Amino acid sequence: MLTTLALLQILTIVTGVYAVTSGLDLDALTRQSSPDEPTASPEGSPAAPVVTAGPVLPGLPARAGDGPLPTKSTLTRQLTDALGDKELGARVGAVVLDAATGERIFAANADTGITPASTTKLVTSTAALASLGPDTRFATRVVQGATPGAVVLVGGGDPTLAGPSAKPGAYPKPASLATLASRTAAALKAKGVTKVTLSYDATLYTGERVCSCWKPNYIPDGEVAPVSALVIDEGRRYPSQSTPRVTDPPRFAAAAFARLLGRQGISVSGSARPAKAPAGAAELARVESPPVYALVEHTLTFSDDDLAEALARQVAVKEGQPASFEGGAAATLAVLKRLGFPGGVQIRDGSGLSPYNRISPDALARVIATAGSAAHPELRAVASGMPVAGFSGTLGNGRRFTSADSRGQVGLVRAKTGTLNNVNTLAGLATTKDGRLVTFAFMADRVPLNAEPVLDKLAALVARS
Repeated sequence: MLTTLALLQILTIVTGVYAVTSGLDLDALTRQSSPDEPTASPEGSPAAPVVTAGPVLPGLPARAGDGPLPTKSTLTRQLTDALGDKELGARVGAVVLDAATGERIFAANADTGITPASTTKLVTSTAALASLGPDTRFATRVVQGATPGAVVLVGGGDPTLAGPSAKPGAYPKPASLATLASRTAAALKAKGVTKVTLSYDATLYTGERVCSCWKPNYIPDGEVAPVSALVIDEGRRYPSQSTPRVTDPPRFAAAAFARLLGRQGISVSGSARPAKAPAGAAELARVESPPVYALVEHTLTFSDDDLAEALARQVAVKEGQPASFEGGAAATLAVLKRLGFPGGVQIRDGSGLSPYNRISPDALARVIATAGSAAHPELRAVASGMPVAGFSGTLGNGRRFTSADSRGQVGLVRAKTGTLNNVNTLAGLATTKDGRLVTFAFMADRVPLNAEPVLDKLAALVARS
């Protein structure tokens, strides 16, 4: 026993001397590795290969924090079976992409141009953020007219401008016509002016206010208002109701402004008339819209047609195109090309109300992947603006992700919806069960009745893959 103790003491002393002289971490001798903590391979020796169940997809480098790609064969079988649902109709396109690499995980008619409906807003919003910048705001101004007693209300293309009947509390907080009237009155009184003539300038936008590509019932049904650079409450006669929409938004806005000036002690002679503001006219007052990123988020979350059309016109202005339907479409495509998208997009409006738009599933999924990439932080509002399944916007209406094959993925899918007669689309992003970020687009434009539950199932399959 004494001999054993002596030997142990000698071993302890020798170990201590070695530790001091070599810098050995004694804690490392006793610390247990966490189950989640990787064990580093000895320097210079190759790491042991990771063996997984199912096929291995080599050559796809993952970013830090990404999980492995879902098993292709399993996901392909599940999606192919679901795409055979008769509710989708005769023409369906689908794609699932790895967001980090752009690799196609699944594809079926992925390059076919299909009517996108409101998923068109994804390309409109991407172009707006890239061209205008996320922090840009649209100003509604009042400038001095040709004579001292004349003022001009100048529209800057902000359809969210709140009229006198709008209730407070909206998000993002809109600019207020009442605030503009108050500031204008203060500037006029400082000049000793209490009586004016009023004209209004909506010439920032050109061309037709109603697209020839739209169905004639869209405006009477309250889907959208005539597109104008000067408008209050998105052209709604009553801000809280979608119908009726006013037929002449600039004139309606100018009449409301005249009444507000009267409440501020500025008398307006006669009726407001359209007129071009004098070049270089002195500015009396202005109000500004929320920033573009907030407008994009609102556009995508609530599928706001009026705001989408305004964003398309603003892109046209910035890109040097006519601020018309045609100019907005051309400018949007030019910006997408500058971002590196090879094609797959044909549009005639910014909202997706046109049944003549065609976008491929691959193009939509790549737009979303680009918006979520580290290379384009200016586009992040596209990702953050898409509705969350079962919670917000057009996916939070109590009808989506409610069936047994999709309700388990409530909160795990973020996507933009699209709906027209015989058209249902869904494009967005999800994180797989192993933590891989993927983007997807599922599109059908010969739907017999309603394919939304099937689209929800498809997205849910991706999220749990």
